[in-house]
Amino acid sequence: MLIGYARVSTKEQDTSLQLDALQRAGVDLVNVVQEKRGGISARPQLMALLARLNKGDTVMVYKLDRFARSLADLLAIVAKIEAAGATFRSLTESIDTSSPAGRMMLAMLGAFAEFERGMIRERSMAGQQAAKDRGTHCGRPRGLDALAEAEIVSLYRTGAHTLDGLALRFGVHSSTIKRAVYRVTKPGHSSLL
Repeated sequence: MLIGYARVSTKEQDTSLQLDALQRAGVDLVNVVQEKRGGISARPQLMALLARLNKGDTVMVYKLDRFARSLADLLAIVAKIEAAGATFRSLTESIDTSSPAGRMMLAMLGAFAEFERGMIRERSMAGQQAAKDRGTHCGRPRGLDALAEAEIVSLYRTGAHTLDGLALRFGVHSSTIKRAVYRVTKPGHSSLL
């Protein structure tokens, strides 16, 4: 049986393109499993699909990046597919694990994709470090200005206020108060990293 898998991306929340391609490839839309979550969350539909595979089934996807998060993830999923006696096929990358050449192509494409992600991550981290070295704040802006943080630290040091009480008073989350206090009282604390 041909079983399709389609998943939304963080940029595009629609699977129409994937569904059309799977249908053109011969997959009955009744046999298409759709994941309506982005890649970083759990994929319960994929796990259910893998659990119900039978010998001779073929799992088809439009594109590898709609199927796996990394090379290790891809290889682990394909190993589960093959353990069930099924095969895997990607329409865009022309990969079909029913042949040795298809399995080799899968490994090569996965390796190149992993390499590219690693290079992007490295450049991103280097850019963040360079910005940090220049004194630029990376990440989300602070929830409180310097004056409010100083007032919070002063109030906390009196011993008359709790972190949660200050959070209510200033209308922010207690972790914002905790970081403001710890920046002064515990500068090396792990919550500030």
